[in-house]
Amino acid sequence: MSPGAEKRALQITAGLACLVPLSMGVASVIIGPSILSGIDDPPPRDLDSHFRYLSGIFLMVGIAFATCVPGIERKTARFRLLGAMIVLGGLARAVSVMEYGLPSDGHRFGLVMELGVVPLLMIWQSRVARRFGSE
Repeated sequence: MSPGAEKRALQITAGLACLVPLSMGVASVIIGPSILSGIDDPPPRDLDSHFRYLSGIFLMVGIAFATCVPGIERKTARFRLLGAMIVLGGLARAVSVMEYGLPSDGHRFGLVMELGVVPLLMIWQSRVARRFGSE
């Protein structure tokens, strides 16, 4: 695959991956903790506040990742920092798995994204950056 074609494939893949934090961030800010399965009653105010705060951060991470898509071969430092944030979040989620067991399907999908897809995207971005002499 030519460097240009590989870069374009990475841009498309990264752009699609951004849809997860963008859509879930917006939905979680608007809907709050009741977006999670099993939460029917109004949550405690502090839980609601913290959940929406973290959802806002998650939304901003999605926006920040989206800013990496144009010129992705030159955004290595930003891409790595954002990726490291997601991986660390996935590791924190893994602590919950060890303590309480597997979460619902949506959160399992999150684990796959956080500990599988994002690290692979980070490796791929690094490869593209090297091929363009930008790393």
